[in-house]
Parts: sequence; C-alpha cells; structure tokens
Amino acid sequence: MSWISIIILAYFLFAITALLDKYILIGPINPKSYVFYIGILGLLVLFLIPFVNFYIPGIYIILLCFLAGAFSIFAIYALYEGLERFEATRVVPAIGGILPLFTFALVYFFSGGREVLNSLEFIAFLLLLLGSVLITIEFGKRVSFQSLKISAAAAFLFSLFFILAKYVYLLEPFWNGFIWIKIGGVLTAFLFIFTKDVRTEIFSKKLIFDKKIGILFLLNQTIGAIAFILQNWAIALAGLAYLSIINAFQGIQYVFLFIFMIILPRVFEEKISSKIIIQKVLAIFFIGAGLLILSL
Repeated sequence: MSWISIIILAYFLFAITALLDKYILIGPINPKSYVFYIGILGLLVLFLIPFVNFYIPGIYIILLCFLAGAFSIFAIYALYEGLERFEATRVVPAIGGILPLFTFALVYFFSGGREVLNSLEFIAFLLLLLGSVLITIEFGKRVSFQSLKISAAAAFLFSLFFILAKYVYLLEPFWNGFIWIKIGGVLTAFLFIFTKDVRTEIFSKKLIFDKKIGILFLLNQTIGAIAFILQNWAIALAGLAYLSIINAFQGIQYVFLFIFMIILPRVFEEKISSKIIIQKVLAIFFIGAGLLILSL
C-alpha cells in the first residue's frame, strides 16, 4: 500500500472527525480543556505495547519523540484557540496554505538542501496547495493580522511535528517511535492541568460533555486516533521531501467534507450557491490534477 493511498484514507477519516466535531463543539469551548482530554486519551496507546516490539531507545531518540509529541499538542491547542477566537473560514484556509510552505522550507533547511522535489513533483505540490486553499477559503472574509498570526503559529508547530516525527521514523521502527511520540504528547497535555480553568473544570461536578456527547466524543477520538496512525504511517513511508506534499494533501479532507455537505445538508446548515459549487469543483480539479501527476 503506497503512502499516497494511506494519506488519502487518513484524511477521509479526519473528515469524519471534523464532521463530528461540528456537532460536539456547538457553543463556546475551552481550548485548553478540550486539548487536555484529547491528549490524555493518548494513554490508550500503552495497550499496544504487548503486541509490538516496544523498547526503551537512547536518550536522543526519547528527546526527539517527546519534542514531536509536545509540538503536536501545542499545535492542536493553537488550532482550537484560533477556532475559539476567530471564524473557521479565516483560520482553516490560512493554516492549510501556510503549513505546506513551512514544511517545504524546513525540510530544505534541515536536509541542507539535499531533500527537494523534482519539477513534476513541485508542480503537483503547487496544484495540491492551490486546491487546498481554494476549497476552504470563503471570499469576502477579511483575514485580520491576529487570526493570521495564530494560524501561522499553528502551522509552524504542525510543521515541526511532521518533520521531527519523520526523523524519529528514520531512526526507529514505526510502532516504537509512534508510542514514544504519543507518550510525549500525553506528558505535554498534563501540563494544562496546571492552568486554573482546566483544574476548575476537571475537579468540578460539572462535566465538559453530557453522557450522549461524551460517547460521541470517545467515538470521534477513536476515529481520529486511527486517522492519526495512518497519517504517521504515511509520514514514515514517504521520503523526507514529500512531507510538504502530505501537508498539501489536506485539501482532500475538505473534498470529502464537501461531499458530506451535499449528502447531509441539514447537518451543515449551509447554503450552497452556484458560485460556491464552481469554486469547490475548480478546487477539486486542481487537487485531482496534483494527485494524477503524483500517481504517474
């Protein structure tokens, strides 16, 4: 199974989690609390230990894994902080556009210019990037400096996670590296318990979710965990230079969401005009063209 097929499947599952998030996150959210609960659910990865070749690597590898896990948690926090403070139509397209560019630049920097895309791959990268931005952007929405700043911060943190995770998988077997990265994420998530609002919410009798939403939250996190494993598997399989393309592939997630929007209009409660349909179809054309070039 190629890394392209794996990342497409991962983004399909991420699209499902985004759909469920839309239902779960109705109303105001506390980004710190939400990220805390997501992070500590990473403890479930410990159940994999008896079934894989788990061992304690050298201190350098552990540090690399912990840094990757920490960046993933801080990136998720920055994302939800942005979604809490600004409209998703401002934050999501900005992250989708900036993240591949950060990854492209950082890979070039860390590899000393040795890991680069060839001409056709670079064209595919640009088509995927253009399609990803086009399918998420909402014209007429002005992007403020503050929303752009937090989007850039989230994109930079996600980019660092991708690159450090790749270096871990270059040095360690997949499952051992993955488990140690998740342990790093769990330890980082526990830092949020030192914030007053998270402690208040955890130790109060009031639950963050009612029982029904709580079950849906766990289901959503299970799907998200599978998607995260697949995404990391694609990172492990793909070459270092292709990390920016994996980022640019995120547009496929929004292609799936667009399909869900057509199938489940009542869930999204959004009006689909002919202008929006043309924009989405054009974006899908760019993404499809980029995918075709890579496949060939």
